[in-house]
Amino acid sequence: MTVEAERLKVGAVIITMGNRPDELRALLDSVAKQEGDRIEVVVVGNGSPVPEVPAGVRTVELPENLGIPGGRNVGIEAFGKDGKDIDILLFLDDDGLLARQDTARLCRRAFAADPELGIISFRIADPDTGETQRRHVPRLRASDPMRSSRVTTFLGGANAVRTKVFAEVGGLPDAFFYAHEETDLAWRALDAGWMIDYRADMVLYHPTTAPSRHAVYHRMVARNRVWLARRNLPAPLVPVYLGLWMLLTLLRRPSRPALRAWFGGFKEGLRTPCGPRRPMKWRTVWRLTRLGRPPVI
Repeated sequence: MTVEAERLKVGAVIITMGNRPDELRALLDSVAKQEGDRIEVVVVGNGSPVPEVPAGVRTVELPENLGIPGGRNVGIEAFGKDGKDIDILLFLDDDGLLARQDTARLCRRAFAADPELGIISFRIADPDTGETQRRHVPRLRASDPMRSSRVTTFLGGANAVRTKVFAEVGGLPDAFFYAHEETDLAWRALDAGWMIDYRADMVLYHPTTAPSRHAVYHRMVARNRVWLARRNLPAPLVPVYLGLWMLLTLLRRPSRPALRAWFGGFKEGLRTPCGPRRPMKWRTVWRLTRLGRPPVI
């Protein structure tokens, strides 16, 4: 590892609902075993007490559940308030586990080697089968999860972000609560000139699950997709993006209750405030297109 890479300081933000204490302890143990300098860790109890954690791990307990982006923003702020010179922040699901002990070292090396690199998306693999779900590969051509590449978004619970990105473009959108908050940040980062990598060699073990297990999934996905477009896309692309996603949703033939919830969320996204509108530059649209995912799909 280069001297420059060794100097990069790494922190980690973990959000917990307090209901997976054994998994959280296993994750913290995998973070503590990372090669190189010690990683500073903040565990945010999102509306619940934080289970017992090892000495040296800081905790923040929130009186209410702020949602995934809100909780992660609290973790980001916890590092900022301490004035610690953290260069890279890892964001890890509390029921995940770093598969290798060199992940932090690989992150340091990647960021040191590429000054334009702002975000790294890890590969998520099932701990028993080693398989990576197609939806966990953040690109359209997802058939080969072992291929690393530049991408246009990232996975929320398995990633590393250069702290300069937050300083430049802001944090995650609190109001989203759940779903598409990563893409909102990714688009803003890309618009500011940062790049995003998917790295197959940086692995977080996580049990295979279906996102629809969350009761609010269909409503949140639809509402936040509308907000995502309204906040970030040039005006001519907003109806194209939303129209294509409506068509794709119908082609997937969801159940009647799911479709009802989806259309309810879609209407909510049109009628409610979405936060500040900062449409991306047309050159960013072209960059996304060259990277394989134009911002209409």
